[in-house]
Amino acid sequence: MPGSLARFRACFERSPRTVVLFVVIVIALYVGIRDIAGDAIIETLDSHYPANEPLRDILRTARNYHRHPVEPPYKDKFWEVGQRSRNLSRWLAELNGPWGSQLRGFEKERLGTAIETTATSLFPFLSPPPPKQGSKTPLRDLQRSFTKDSRGIVIPAGGSDLQIRFAGHLIASLREVFGCSLPIQIAYAGDSDLPKERRDALLSFDKTNNTEFLDVWTVFDDATLRLRRKGWAIKAFAALASRFEHVIVLDADAVFLQSPEVLFQQRAYVENGAYLFHDRLLWQHSFEDRHEWWKDQIKEPSPAMNKSLVWTEDYAEECDSGVVVLDKSRTEIFVGLLHIAWQNTWAVRDEVSYKITYGDKETWWLGLELAGSKYEFEEHYGSIVGWEKEGSPDDKAVCSFVIAHTDEKDKLLWYNGSLLKNKLVDPNGYEVPLYWMMDGKWEKGGKKDMSCMVGETRRRLTGEEISILQHSIEAALRVDEVIASMKES
Repeated sequence: MPGSLARFRACFERSPRTVVLFVVIVIALYVGIRDIAGDAIIETLDSHYPANEPLRDILRTARNYHRHPVEPPYKDKFWEVGQRSRNLSRWLAELNGPWGSQLRGFEKERLGTAIETTATSLFPFLSPPPPKQGSKTPLRDLQRSFTKDSRGIVIPAGGSDLQIRFAGHLIASLREVFGCSLPIQIAYAGDSDLPKERRDALLSFDKTNNTEFLDVWTVFDDATLRLRRKGWAIKAFAALASRFEHVIVLDADAVFLQSPEVLFQQRAYVENGAYLFHDRLLWQHSFEDRHEWWKDQIKEPSPAMNKSLVWTEDYAEECDSGVVVLDKSRTEIFVGLLHIAWQNTWAVRDEVSYKITYGDKETWWLGLELAGSKYEFEEHYGSIVGWEKEGSPDDKAVCSFVIAHTDEKDKLLWYNGSLLKNKLVDPNGYEVPLYWMMDGKWEKGGKKDMSCMVGETRRRLTGEEISILQHSIEAALRVDEVIASMKES
């Protein structure tokens, strides 16, 4: 032993730097568990064989994220996930930009590894399901699955018979009434969610043969999603998994008065890459805890947030997520969608997202906001299409069970709630609305009592709009006949 110590001392005196490096590596290998040892080695190598300084900063930050992952409870972690998302977005942009092109091969490889480890640590759902597990680049694999410059519609349509029926109505209307040529993907979560006979039925409603299916479980492992328990949650993952770069996500009960193709032409979408629609202005100052949580997690509101009456005047709900339009080719929008999807994972939605707000609605703008993504809402808060007030036809109100939305020229574009007058009460009660109103005051009803809007000009639907809805109802009735015959056979 004394001889060994003497030799070690002599070696140290000859080359102290080499010995220090050797000792650090040995200690790291000895005491390290999982990635800690690897991190220590990399840090030591960085100090002796440095990459360029900006890259070193990125690698240091990525290692810190990996050592300190975001863990439950999640209620106070939304801001932190947003900050990490912003860095992820910046690193992706730099990797694919002029700076990244100047990196040496091993530097680019290390940056790519830092991006992937950060992404999978932050968004565990990126790890693919069996048998695809094992990929070291799941984030890049997902991005490469998008068809460049593609545009299309995604309709989540699994679950209940009513969802299948409404999806059939929507497909028939888009193809037969509008002649919409955009490809359609029907999203679902496994065969039990949308059995083959139902998939075949939905295909039959598209006479253009331009509808395909997207089983979200083939892209993401359901262990973190648990989509069977919450139907809304699939929407964000369907948007993320879709092959379309420019994607329109539609609720099955959406009703259009213009072809969805015009959504890609709206200035708000062209300029920002994310286009959202407002909910109704309701229940001002009624959800103090919700607003306190938003303010705690948002901290530094964007210009888009500062235009929000929910943010500035304490109204209850911001977003009607029945239609969402996203450009996933833009890195910041893609990463914002990752944040949205994170909010819809089982652990987060069960603890926070669906407890503080109603379903997936607010996750869309909140994910984009916190990730630093550009986005824009329609100019007006939710409008209404409907009928005169029952028993009081002269008070100039418009009443119904739906929320309507306009395009950038204030022309009716779509509304939610299906072609039925009240989908929750009368499954056969088709009726074309006659009036609409925007920017009025809402008088909230219930499941059986219509809500009304008052205080602004009551407008009549145009002859063209009425004709569109009449033809959409005719197409829906044909769909109903097919579905009825399926049940009888």
